[in-house]
Amino acid sequence: MSIEEILGSPPITYPFTLPMCSPISDGAAAAILCTESDLKRYGFDRNRAVHVLATVVRSASQRAGDDLENHITVHAAKLAYDEAGIGPEDINVAELHDASTIGEIALCESLRLCKPGESGVMAERGESTIGGRLPINPSGGLESKGHPIGATGIGQIFELVEQLRDECGARQVEGACFAIQGNGGGLWGVEESIDHIGIFGRA
Repeated sequence: MSIEEILGSPPITYPFTLPMCSPISDGAAAAILCTESDLKRYGFDRNRAVHVLATVVRSASQRAGDDLENHITVHAAKLAYDEAGIGPEDINVAELHDASTIGEIALCESLRLCKPGESGVMAERGESTIGGRLPINPSGGLESKGHPIGATGIGQIFELVEQLRDECGARQVEGACFAIQGNGGGLWGVEESIDHIGIFGRA
């Protein structure tokens, strides 16, 4: 869709129009987690394995709306990067919760994938598209595939696993070695009730 078509679509709540909000949909997802020794035991192809470098779940805290340094995602991301032993500059591809367009923009900054206040400009320059500096939501995100609530997070991880396996065809991010997933749900005070940040690496 063109920018004009998106902005000219029926309003939901200012400034969002219909195409800026994901539809709620049905869906299911599953993941198989195992140790490296179990890969051999169960006959899995080690070349298709993906390392879980970090997985962090954090719940909301009471903070002022303008206290962005204490946002749930900022704290969860710091823990995840420390656990993974890498930084945001090492990430090659991301799947970020975008139930509405502002979700991707806000998460990009909270995950330190860009400087605060620069995610919108980053998107406008094409840096977050396939072929850009850091492709975000190469799957199309929730706005293109729907938001299956409980299956959303594993769906994001599935996309990143395929990216790290180099199995995404036309939407493949070339040379992807490290991937990050950001997903949150609910609302408590001024932020999500709960957040999950996952960092994954090519085997």
